[in-house]
Amino acid sequence: MENQYDFKLIDGIFSPTDAGKVLTTLINNKINYHNLEDFSNHIRFNNDLKHSKKRVMELNQSTEDIKKILELAESNGFNLLVKSTIDIKFVK
Repeated sequence: MENQYDFKLIDGIFSPTDAGKVLTTLINNKINYHNLEDFSNHIRFNNDLKHSKKRVMELNQSTEDIKKILELAESNGFNLLVKSTIDIKFVK
């Protein structure tokens, strides 16, 4: 059995508008996941929400940073090469 798996999630050249759509959708889905998971765990188990709240803040900051990059690319007439890989390993 292999111990590591790699998957290309994104690999292409995008206009700033299209890059924004792809990246914003990814980040928003991750934020929604944390919000729903937090709500569910808090209601069912009264779990601490610190980690997920911190992660949502980090993702929101990433969104703001990406918006600045997209604006810079747009104003200078650049397209963007965007790559993202998912790495999965078995751990105990």
